[in-house]
Amino acid sequence: MTKLTLASHPYLLGFDQLERLVERTAKSGNEGYPPYNIEQRGENAYRITLAVAGFADADLSITVEDRQLVIRGKQDDAQADRVYLHRGIATRQFQRSFVLADGVDVAGAEMENGLLHVDLTRVLPDSVVQTIKIQTRGAEARSMKTGGDE
Repeated sequence: MTKLTLASHPYLLGFDQLERLVERTAKSGNEGYPPYNIEQRGENAYRITLAVAGFADADLSITVEDRQLVIRGKQDDAQADRVYLHRGIATRQFQRSFVLADGVDVAGAEMENGLLHVDLTRVLPDSVVQTIKIQTRGAEARSMKTGGDE
């Protein structure tokens, strides 16, 4: 028995990229750190908020790699000389990934009170109507057989 995949369905031509996207999302398996929120701020605007207490702007990087938003955090060990009696604020390195749909772009990012806000916007494409000319091959073929004199 063969496995019917999303991309092999006869009514879903050209959706093999969507299948790879679903597989990539399932494999990302992000752990729970840092916690985050995703909110819709308008019809075509979204905001991802990560709780990054203890991280400075320089400790964070935001990149978009192959339609995947990747947020990384890594702190220097400049505080190695400190002695903690209790350390409850997690400051370990992290990588959090979000798959972006086509047409969704990162509009900007800002830090506010230990929260990293990443704003996203969806750019709606202009609707394009394309007319396809239908060519008739039968009449040309008959014309060529008779020498063009009909």
